[in-house]
Amino acid sequence: MTSRLPSRLPSRPASRLAALATTGLLAAVLVGCGDEDTAATGEPNPATRTAEPSATASEEPAGEGEGARRTGEDLDVAEVATGLTSPWGMVLLEDGGALVSERDTTDIKLLPAGDPGRPRVVATVEAAEPTGEAGLLGLAATPDERTVLAYYTTAEDNRIAAMSWDGRRLGEPRVIVDGIPAGATYHHGGRMLVGPDGYLYVSTGETGDVELAQDPESLGGKILRYTVEGEPAPGNPFGDAVYSLGHRNVQGLAFDDEGRLWASEFGDASWDELNLIEAGANYGWPRVEGTGGEPEYVDPVAVWRTADASPSGLAFWDGSLWMAALRGQQLWEVPLDGAGSGAGADEVGQPVSHLAGEYGRLRTVTTLPDGSGLWLATSNTDGRGDVRDGDDRVLELTR
Repeated sequence: MTSRLPSRLPSRPASRLAALATTGLLAAVLVGCGDEDTAATGEPNPATRTAEPSATASEEPAGEGEGARRTGEDLDVAEVATGLTSPWGMVLLEDGGALVSERDTTDIKLLPAGDPGRPRVVATVEAAEPTGEAGLLGLAATPDERTVLAYYTTAEDNRIAAMSWDGRRLGEPRVIVDGIPAGATYHHGGRMLVGPDGYLYVSTGETGDVELAQDPESLGGKILRYTVEGEPAPGNPFGDAVYSLGHRNVQGLAFDDEGRLWASEFGDASWDELNLIEAGANYGWPRVEGTGGEPEYVDPVAVWRTADASPSGLAFWDGSLWMAALRGQQLWEVPLDGAGSGAGADEVGQPVSHLAGEYGRLRTVTTLPDGSGLWLATSNTDGRGDVRDGDDRVLELTR
């Protein structure tokens, strides 16, 4: 069974407060329960409407293996680095190395090309204040890799800073965006990537103040789009930094090879979401959780029970979206059946589970620059996981 996206999205309303209406979105669903922050948020929001999704997805068992190298399903898994502390953001470099941010230490570490198993600190973001889900979060880099961007929490707000990169050390952080809400210990968003248009896409959370997601004047509960210098990108739908609204806590962003933007989003007590993002669209939180069928909001393309997902990182590789699950402790592959076939590609295949329970909580997944595989970071030292020998680690996945 497949879920179909609308082959033609409706035109966007000109009003800043208007929502995008869309039809024909079906949900791919897995059976299960709760998200990364369920214990922190308590009872479900009583104002939120939820509806049973209209499709069911299959769940495949993860494969078995031995030693540092394992095969789960049709994936080969090799250990790249161990001994990291709460890794969160990751930038894979053209030379084969990587930069990784640690949420709780506020360090940025280089996993050197040719010797990634010996990480070394190349910067510490002193202004970052880790507490709960806050701290040093996402990383992104400009295409020339001369500038690295970091998203982090301070006592007042969430900020984005730019740092020069010479291949050995990062320069001093220079704040280019501030004022992103940070009024709680959870729901900070924090994922960033530079899109094919050269602009910086940033996910933010509503920090537990759910109405921020629907407030067009707030940067909370949104996907934002900036220039890499920190100015609102030209052509944004509302004339400011807001690209889409009505989000609870997006922690995964990815572009597919058709140039479409996708986002993975934490639900509250019922449904986690995978959304296809369009400029000016309203994704419904806190009015709707999961598939609500409300004409003024865009329904997700796929939903999961929160215990099976609690999604964080998202990547596109080998014709599929790959979604890292924290509480679900597995990597979800969502085939884009029509990806790469040109205009009108609109099918999303059934999600398939990989590595279920093999490595614990999975935080970040990123595509290798040459397209040969993925790097995947665990998140067992973040205070919510069971720490295993070698945690936290980075794994390389290939087929």
